[in-house]
Amino acid sequence: MTAVPVTSATSLRANRRWALIAAYACLGIFVVFFLFPPYYMLVTSLKTNAEIAELASNPWIVTDGVTFGHYKHLLTESSFPRFFLNTTIVTVVVVAITMVISVLAAYSLARLRFWGSGVLATGVFLTYLVPDTLLFIPLFKIVGWLGLLDTYWSLILVYPTLTVPFCTWIMIGYFGSIPRELDEAALIDGANHLQMLLKVFIPVALPGLIAATIFAFTVAWANFLYPLAYIYSESEMVLTVGTVTTLIKGDVFHWGGLMAGALLAAAPPVILYAFLMDYYIAGLTSGATKG
Repeated sequence: MTAVPVTSATSLRANRRWALIAAYACLGIFVVFFLFPPYYMLVTSLKTNAEIAELASNPWIVTDGVTFGHYKHLLTESSFPRFFLNTTIVTVVVVAITMVISVLAAYSLARLRFWGSGVLATGVFLTYLVPDTLLFIPLFKIVGWLGLLDTYWSLILVYPTLTVPFCTWIMIGYFGSIPRELDEAALIDGANHLQMLLKVFIPVALPGLIAATIFAFTVAWANFLYPLAYIYSESEMVLTVGTVTTLIKGDVFHWGGLMAGALLAAAPPVILYAFLMDYYIAGLTSGATKG
């Protein structure tokens, strides 16, 4: 047996060390770059209005004392709790509608293999590529015709046009990666298609289901264009539009309240991603391959 030269092993260790140093350096730059906005928002939300308006103050630290007045104003003296409740209702209903439609559509397109299913599956995904800046005008006509303008129910109607195509595409890939032997075994045991979906495919495809749910949640929670176009009353507004419209008065920007509102609005998605990120990544990657 030929021994590995000592110089070669030392060189490999040195290369690995430098690769790790380079990787951690790039990761550090990435972390600083992407954590800078939340840090700035947090610092600004803890400053008084006088300190924020003072041009000579240091923008990176709180110098005149920490204050929670902006958070207190949002939660007790503004319509922010109402915005939060409206957003929660819209998000929960949209996610429920999206997942029911997406799971049923994906199962039909991926497993039943009827004539034209492949073309239809491609068409479903292509509809996701149409930007909402083109869709909101014809959808405005539909929403107005249904009498849903200026209510958050209009958002429940239009948000699935953004969430269903992509979630269906994710679930098609995941259902398509499940071996056909499971179908045959379930059919031999006397299961119908609904029982196969509920007892076999959904448990196996749980990571993909979680990934699709997180995507639908993010779209419904953070969309800005549709609420801006369809809702005018403060009592019907959601977080993305309500926070901005109530804290910007003409050319006066209440930066402390805006930063506090943005942090509070971003908290639920951040918490969701923190606990379910592994499932989200697994759902996006596992459904991309078959076998």
